Amino acid sequence: MEALLLTDINIIFGLSIFILLIFYRLGIPLVVGFLLTGIIVGPHGLGAVTSVEQVETVSDIGVILLMFTIGAELSLRDLWEIKRSVLIGGSLQVALTIVTTYFLAMKAGMDAPSALFVGFLISLSSTAIVLKQLQERSEMYTPQGSISLAILIFQDIITVPMILVTPVLAGSGNGFGGSLPVLLLKAIIIIAIAVLSARTLVPKLLYQIAKTRNRELFLLSIVFIGLTVAWFTAYIGLSLALGAFLAGLIISESEYSHQALGNLMPFKDMFMSFFFVSIGMLLDIGNVFTNFTWLLSMALVVLFLKSIVSGAVTYLLGYPFRTAILVGLALGQVGEFSFVLSKSGLDLGLLDSTTYQSFLAVSIITMGATSIVIDLSPRVADAALKAPHIPERMKQGLYAAKLAPGKKEQELKDHAIIVGFGFNGKTISKAARASGIPYVVLEMNPETVMREKSCGESICFGDATHYPILEHVSIKNARVLVIGISDPLATRKIIDLARKMNPNIYIIARTRFLKEMAQLYEIGADEVVPEEYETSIEVFARLLERYLVPRDQIEKFIDEVRADGYKMLRSYSGEETDAEKICTSLPGVQMITLKVENESYIAGKTIAETQLRNKYGVTLLAIQRKEKVIPNPDASTILIANDLCIVLGSAEDTLKVRQLFKSDYILKP
Repeated sequence: MEALLLTDINIIFGLSIFILLIFYRLGIPLVVGFLLTGIIVGPHGLGAVTSVEQVETVSDIGVILLMFTIGAELSLRDLWEIKRSVLIGGSLQVALTIVTTYFLAMKAGMDAPSALFVGFLISLSSTAIVLKQLQERSEMYTPQGSISLAILIFQDIITVPMILVTPVLAGSGNGFGGSLPVLLLKAIIIIAIAVLSARTLVPKLLYQIAKTRNRELFLLSIVFIGLTVAWFTAYIGLSLALGAFLAGLIISESEYSHQALGNLMPFKDMFMSFFFVSIGMLLDIGNVFTNFTWLLSMALVVLFLKSIVSGAVTYLLGYPFRTAILVGLALGQVGEFSFVLSKSGLDLGLLDSTTYQSFLAVSIITMGATSIVIDLSPRVADAALKAPHIPERMKQGLYAAKLAPGKKEQELKDHAIIVGFGFNGKTISKAARASGIPYVVLEMNPETVMREKSCGESICFGDATHYPILEHVSIKNARVLVIGISDPLATRKIIDLARKMNPNIYIIARTRFLKEMAQLYEIGADEVVPEEYETSIEVFARLLERYLVPRDQIEKFIDEVRADGYKMLRSYSGEETDAEKICTSLPGVQMITLKVENESYIAGKTIAETQLRNKYGVTLLAIQRKEKVIPNPDASTILIANDLCIVLGSAEDTLKVRQLFKSDYILKP
């Protein structure tokens, strides 16, 4: 028996590697690859695996580890920050999907408990597939990424009550410890014990174990805690899955949660692969071929239904129409937790074998289509926004009128427009406010806009990819547009639209990767700041500090790297300003802007007295004094505090001359 199981495991692993490699190349979710492996080696396929029951037993460990990691990854503090999207958005999405599916299933002839259970299955989306797609597209921190994550978190949490309620729906109360009130009482007791353990016993125990610095002992302790809680919940008549989830939640409240996850993730991934393979083994491929047209139609109905519900919920939360479409299409598939529930439903009689086979086939089709649907979603959103019968007010979101730019923003002139109020947007707005630069922020999160408006921030709700929004913040009179969002597609659309509306505006865009720079410059950006490049410079500086390289030498290196690097990166645009042409044609020449600080060495002195050219080798090209610009100032011009001086010179000379403009600099005799 052991040899047979080992042979079956080897067959599963070998075929999985081959299929997953192909699916990776094609961009198909790897979960579908495991399901296909099960279909091929299972009894309805080639029949290569004979130890089906043993494989299913191994897969149950994967479910326990999955529930444990979900509990361990939950941070109550992080959940509180996005509580509105999680609680309101998630609950509305799950409830509306269940209700809609329930009525459709009742019309199809199902009894009420089975119809409600099918609603449970359809309401859940695939966390693993959606998050992987968002990460690959660099959209995790976009509005659509944030709201998708919030809804998926709620779905993962609501799975636990669904698991508890499933035996009650099936009318098998005895299997789970009696009536619903008794079941709820047991759940409350075990949750109370879990909370008490998380706050007192477990942190002290893990502290003593962590002090030993023994990795094997720490791993064994985590596994013991998880299995103990899971066993206890099963012993009192609740599910193993609930116990595993609570065990993870206990660990999550300690400072050792990340280490625990790091130790268990490889095991979870391996055992979960067995779970998906075991699900694939149950699918009758002959039935799929026989009823393929009907199953494909059902899959399209599920994708359409879930997309409409998820999109509507996103819109009700106040997000623009485009974001609602992107979220809806991202959450259209059936999720991996539905497989966990469906096996319970089959065992308890809520699903017959025919319905179960149809569910498996439809779920696999929706999962396989996810990457294609998400790739096409921006085009679908753009096409929908161009539809003439959709009112402009509807495209901008429910809160557009309440939080839209007012008369004050529309009358701004020579101002900066900041798109996005994440970390970058907050930093830029703070700097603009401190410098007295007029600005307005555009943000798509209505909760953020309402909170910041109440604090006096110059912020408005709106999607900057829309012409009316940019028009309302007076883009035609603006001097600078700063795009600080993480959505690469939206960034391109904003640059293109802004350049058409104001050909003279100076556009500064943020991007995560160097490879995106060429297209942004081509569309019309004046400056593109790549996070990848700036991060490498910061790492380079920290490295030199560790080797005790003097700070002035580090700054010199950084200036040279930036001068050479950005000159190379800027060449993507195909066009250079006159100032850039000077620096490009004269290698080693750098142009910088320096502010004359109060009580600095040069404040109150004439240009001749500073000896900028004779002693320091730099040329003062121009001075900006408040609203006045003094081009080519003569030697008798007096420099005063807060003057902005445009200086030309070598990287080495400009580094030296910076000190003269600082208030804490003392001139050496």
